[in-house]
Amino acid sequence: MIQITDTISIEDDEIHERFVRASGPGGQHVNKTSTAVELRFDVRNSPSLPDAVKTRLASLAGSRLTQDGILVLFAQGARSQEMNRQDAKARLAELIRRATETPKPRRATKPTYGSKLRRLESKSLRSDIKSARARPRDEG
Repeated sequence: MIQITDTISIEDDEIHERFVRASGPGGQHVNKTSTAVELRFDVRNSPSLPDAVKTRLASLAGSRLTQDGILVLFAQGARSQEMNRQDAKARLAELIRRATETPKPRRATKPTYGSKLRRLESKSLRSDIKSARARPRDEG
């Protein structure tokens, strides 16, 4: 079981791990051992997560979320299978922990009177500069 917060924990049977060969250098070792970990977690059908957390997690996951609602994490940084496994689980826990934080609601504000005046003043100065570039007109 992975403990995310005091109230949220994920059972081991909700996480599916698949071990594959890691890419990159490593000589014969990398060619014969499957050290990379592909961790899959079904976000939409998870009984452990509240709906609000599922929604935020889906937006945080981005391209790591399949169309079926499965979060796919790939870990291949370490040379040992167990370290890659722990890394993938830690990344999953951190992602879910970030999804549990409710964003602070935005409060609409209005520009101050002074900032409106400064904006209009800068616009008129810019207008004067641009109109000075124009060709003089023939008056007559």
